[in-house]
Amino acid sequence: MAGEGGASAASIKAAAAIGAGLAIGVGAAGAGIGQGLGLQGTQEAIARNPGAAGRLTTNMFIGLALIEALAIYALVIALILLFVF
Repeated sequence: MAGEGGASAASIKAAAAIGAGLAIGVGAAGAGIGQGLGLQGTQEAIARNPGAAGRLTTNMFIGLALIEALAIYALVIALILLFVF
């Protein structure tokens, strides 16, 4: 019966590693796409109205920081999955 417990623990570690990879992969891809779309929208808005560039840039940086926080949360979840299991 000790062999079954060892195989089960190895399966849990493998599942945790796959889950960690998926968590950071999907989290980083989503954040990257979101930041790209945010930058695109800001650049288009600045091109249409150059006088509002200062306000748009400030709002863009706040938005990018919030999006980046999501990627950091995904990294934290991946690290928890790797080191807890």
